Amino acid sequence: MLFNSIEFLLFFSAFFFLYWFVLKKNLRTQNALLLIASYVFYGWWDWRFLFLLIFSTGLDFFVGLKIYQAEKVRTKKWWLWFSIIVNLCFLGFFKYYNFFVLSFTDAFSSVGIHLTPWLLHIVLPVGISFYTFHGLSYVIDIYRGNCKPTTSWVNYCVFVSYFPLLVAGPIERATHLLPQIEKPRTFEYERAMQGMRLILWGLFKKIAIADALAPAVNDIFQHHNQYPGGVLILGAIYFAFQIYGDFSGYSDMARGISKLLGIELLLNFNFPYLSQSIPEFWKRWHISLSSWFRDYLYFPLGGSRTTIWKAIRNVFIIFLVSGFWHGANFTFIVWGGIHALLFIPSFIKRKSKANIPQIASSKNSSVFLQFIRILGTFVIVTIGWIFFRSDSVTSAIDFIKRMFYHPTDFVFLNPYNNLPMVKENILIALFWLAELLISHKEISLKLWNYKLVSISTITVIVFLILTAIHLDSKQAFIYFQF
Repeated sequence: MLFNSIEFLLFFSAFFFLYWFVLKKNLRTQNALLLIASYVFYGWWDWRFLFLLIFSTGLDFFVGLKIYQAEKVRTKKWWLWFSIIVNLCFLGFFKYYNFFVLSFTDAFSSVGIHLTPWLLHIVLPVGISFYTFHGLSYVIDIYRGNCKPTTSWVNYCVFVSYFPLLVAGPIERATHLLPQIEKPRTFEYERAMQGMRLILWGLFKKIAIADALAPAVNDIFQHHNQYPGGVLILGAIYFAFQIYGDFSGYSDMARGISKLLGIELLLNFNFPYLSQSIPEFWKRWHISLSSWFRDYLYFPLGGSRTTIWKAIRNVFIIFLVSGFWHGANFTFIVWGGIHALLFIPSFIKRKSKANIPQIASSKNSSVFLQFIRILGTFVIVTIGWIFFRSDSVTSAIDFIKRMFYHPTDFVFLNPYNNLPMVKENILIALFWLAELLISHKEISLKLWNYKLVSISTITVIVFLILTAIHLDSKQAFIYFQF
């Protein structure tokens, strides 16, 4: 069930009515309804994977209680590792089994030994990477003493399977989301209006930006050997905005829907394409995942409070694991490795923490120098996205090489009707300028307070969404596959 579908509109309308107008005075039944709705939402994709979700939820609920009740540290640690191993085994089996088997057989084939592997022919359970990390953060936080386990099975199930974020995040923490689930919620008009604006902006990002660019991106990446360098450069830029519009659009809609339900979700994107360095980019992009790896992997490995070489090792581990988390392909590992190499220089100089806020708001830098930094960071990130989008490392390298063949030859080609993609190019420029304006909260809030500005903005966005909708070609969210 897609957020940008008629099915979800009908589903959420019925749910919203029951949630606020029928059950608002009873928290237990309200949460029970939330759980049922979440399971219906998830089961809409494939009801068989509900059993996997319920098993994972039950495992971590039980383990959380066992860790809290255990008196010996050794027992607590045993239960912790039991949860980690079982969860990662399920994630590895469904997501990485074929990758490891094929890599194993390829290694034997290179020395003349040919094996016939047994592969899985099943669809990857939607959202398994996200809800697995929800459960792991819960048991780890209990083990560390950061939170106490909930005794309510329903409340914990809602935390793990909360439908606005179930299939593509943000990755929530029990310390942030569970307290909101466990206390009564009231409908607030201002919060609801904020939620509606977030949903509208998210729909614009998804439909008018990401979905509009998807056909051209698919065509250029699939047939990159048939286009001049200028078109490949354009295709790489298109994908950079496609994945950002798609993923941040989902996150905006998830946060907006959640605000309508009286619950606040973590901010997942903070204008990443306005970053002036790679370290700053990773403070703005997929924030919930970056902070998850920082807190639950980087710090346990020793973080930066160790020798410089071990700290560099830890950084590489984080980026490589982050890349591999996205998918079972060497392209994601290379993508993570590229960002690790780009991150290391700032890390070595100890600027990754101390200088990022200064870079972002430096009064000493001219607007021109800030723009050059933003542009340079965007170019580097976009080159990295080529590996993320390509089917293989070889294909990505060939794509980059061909970008230098006739790089000034641009063909603004729409694969459907061979018309220039002028509209899409103008929208990208306006979208980036809008992000720049919105990032300056004081200015954007002052402008928004003028009714003419707010009404005109909403009207234009709605118009652009409606003109971009193609009912016969709805695009699933990219991060559903992760």
